[in-house]
Amino acid sequence: MEFKEFAQRPDAYAKLCSMIGPSIYGHSDVKKAIACLLFGGSKKRLPDGVRLRGDIHVLLLGDPSTAKSQFLKFVEKTAPIAVYTSGKGSSAAGLTASVTRDSSSREFYLEGGAMVLADGGVVCIDEFDKMRPEDRVAIHEAMEQQTISIAKAGITTVLNSRTSVLAAANPIAGRYDDLKTAQDNIDLQTTILSRFDLIFIVKDIRMYDQDKRIASHIIKVHASGAAASSTNTEGSEGENWLKRYIEYCRATCKPRLSEKAAEMLQNKYIEIRQKMRQQAHETGRAAAIPITVRQLEAIIRLSESLAKMRLTSVATPEHVEEAFRLFNVSTVDAARSGINEHLNLSPEIANEIKQAEAQIKRRMGIGSHISERRLIDDLNRMGMNESIVRRALLIMHQRDEVEYKRERHVIVRKA
Repeated sequence: MEFKEFAQRPDAYAKLCSMIGPSIYGHSDVKKAIACLLFGGSKKRLPDGVRLRGDIHVLLLGDPSTAKSQFLKFVEKTAPIAVYTSGKGSSAAGLTASVTRDSSSREFYLEGGAMVLADGGVVCIDEFDKMRPEDRVAIHEAMEQQTISIAKAGITTVLNSRTSVLAAANPIAGRYDDLKTAQDNIDLQTTILSRFDLIFIVKDIRMYDQDKRIASHIIKVHASGAAASSTNTEGSEGENWLKRYIEYCRATCKPRLSEKAAEMLQNKYIEIRQKMRQQAHETGRAAAIPITVRQLEAIIRLSESLAKMRLTSVATPEHVEEAFRLFNVSTVDAARSGINEHLNLSPEIANEIKQAEAQIKRRMGIGSHISERRLIDDLNRMGMNESIVRRALLIMHQRDEVEYKRERHVIVRKA
């Protein structure tokens, strides 16, 4: 009864999302995505025996120190069934299953890996980019078909791995480079990327106000943590309640799309596909993160998960709207990311912009200011094109490294 009353509250969705990683500042959309992952969509079996997964997979890709590993650790504690592993120390056999020989009987037997042990729960894989490519390929089947096929040492069998995957990875250069496309930043194959329902690019953006708020939040967390006594169980009670609520919703509620929601979903999916096709035509290259039928199924699962949080048996157009919003701020934005995509830059121009940035930083110390016209003229005399210098200033302004003052006539260097 307690759970049903909570589900009827108008702020139930916001309240649930606030319980996800309460010690982590910001990242509200990532928290909503993780809430969807914990509740999951509805599993289905088709008349021909094919099984459609209801589990949601989420990838967090981005700069160091952006709370990615903290999210993974929180999910490991909160999910009813969870296994945490690091990509650096995980092999294909460790993630799926291995065949070993008994030392006394000399008979072969199967040992389940992380994906098998977490059947019905969540696998958290940290340092996903550090895994060897041949080991990553081993989880393709486990992520989409939710089975692991074994044919080793005379043992031929199929194991269940009905599990969600929450993975964290860093870009190729360690930090996300805005002057590169998503393709050049992400060292993962499109075959594995297409299996993730939501892909978030998490950037460490240097902005004074945001940095101040984050610092204040972290200091408060440390101060309250130091003052907490062993008898203070408020935090663990909240986690236990959330775990019980997730178990209850997953066991009792199996939502389906309403007719209006299905029609809306169809129209929005076609619209996204057309936009991505247009972008590929304009840039002359396909998106690093493909938008395929798998992503349509992902939005269906997200809509069902949002309905499940409210214990409703039908996913409405409002649920589809929120699912599309989450999909747009994560996977679609990731597919379009990179200044190259927005400004249509060639590698040569991108290199010239980097050189212009270096000259601007050499010319201006932190805290110094200069007239924009004078700076452009100075760099022009050094042989740099005015449009290149302006683009470099635009990118530095987006990173909050420079600031415009006096109606954009004066530039101040901040970082």
